[in-house]
Amino acid sequence: MNLKELKSLIDQGEGYNIEFKESFSKNIQREICAFANANGGKILLGVTDNGNIKGIKITNILKSQIQDITRNLDPPLNLNIIGVEKVLVITVPEGVNKPYSTNGKFYLRYGTNSQQLKRNEIREFFQKEGLILFDEKPNYEFNLQKDFNEEKFKLFLDMAKISYLLKKEEILQNLELFKEQYLKNAGVLLFCNKITPFFRNATIICALFQGKDKYKILDSKEFDEDMYSNYQNAINYLKSKLNTEYIIKAGPREELLELPIDALREAVLNAIAHRDYFLNANIQIYIFSDRVEITNPGGLVPGMTLSDLGKKSMPRNFLLFGLMHRMDLVEKVGSGILRINRALEEYKLKKPIIKADSNWFQIIFKRSIKSYEERIYNDKEGLVERLVENQRKKEKKYKII
Repeated sequence: MNLKELKSLIDQGEGYNIEFKESFSKNIQREICAFANANGGKILLGVTDNGNIKGIKITNILKSQIQDITRNLDPPLNLNIIGVEKVLVITVPEGVNKPYSTNGKFYLRYGTNSQQLKRNEIREFFQKEGLILFDEKPNYEFNLQKDFNEEKFKLFLDMAKISYLLKKEEILQNLELFKEQYLKNAGVLLFCNKITPFFRNATIICALFQGKDKYKILDSKEFDEDMYSNYQNAINYLKSKLNTEYIIKAGPREELLELPIDALREAVLNAIAHRDYFLNANIQIYIFSDRVEITNPGGLVPGMTLSDLGKKSMPRNFLLFGLMHRMDLVEKVGSGILRINRALEEYKLKKPIIKADSNWFQIIFKRSIKSYEERIYNDKEGLVERLVENQRKKEKKYKII
């Protein structure tokens, strides 16, 4: 690795597979353990959290300390350690004997964080997932020359604030999106022209029904582009089919969707990030006269219960989640449900209904028969009084004297 490649790594910022450390401490064992349990990654010693190269003194003693930490992992692990300028680059491979622990504690990488899990939680996760994670598998059918969408890749780089200093292949390699010279499934989801040639189930189906059941379909769409385009199209579909209310107060009128758009965005993103791509089913967004249902295949991740929602979280697709985190589409650990609840509370609406079993996860938003103004300004009578007062003002203005 040279200085140019190091700067490109730093420009990518911290994420699922990159960690900055200003100085050495034994706490580094948590990140090493988490990377080994996930997809591997790099730790840059001598770099501040905001990406400035502070530098450290690189000695053989320091390298030996780090190697001792990895030999004490259970099971042991080999690292690659090199110095570039005054930065020590520690490359942690994906472990082949998962799960790994340090001092009896187990860690997994989640976005930019290394999250501690109980042994039974991480063991159950790896057992049920069979140590095979969909988003980290190389895709042998995807042709990097023919099937790769350069515009989607550039959009990702812009959203993730990654510079264009390196070649495309080098950037993808730094993001841990290459394996055996093939693009991994997470990269296919993001950078494909169309998803169905590779994963027929990775589409999003949206439908509008008449009434409260599925007896009559008024409209339906299936979105089958790349992951981000499908997300945007699904949100636009919701916007077009749900009611929009015009709030007129002092100043410009305000347009509000009947359900908070932030809550809907969060629910759709959760469905994309946490769905089970091994299951042969699509994400389904159904609009009824009294509710909106967003359903994704794959129940709660092993080790999670409904009571854990809003308190902690563990993604099923670690690599994909890390890329979405870089795009600023997902945020803090376990905060998605909290943000949904907060958005609904601001709208004076009830919390959503959440259902889950071994194969499905569903979130249901109730549509209110009361308008936003009725809910916010207490009751309908108050609204009528304001309308009557406005009418009196108009009559007074045009009264002939």
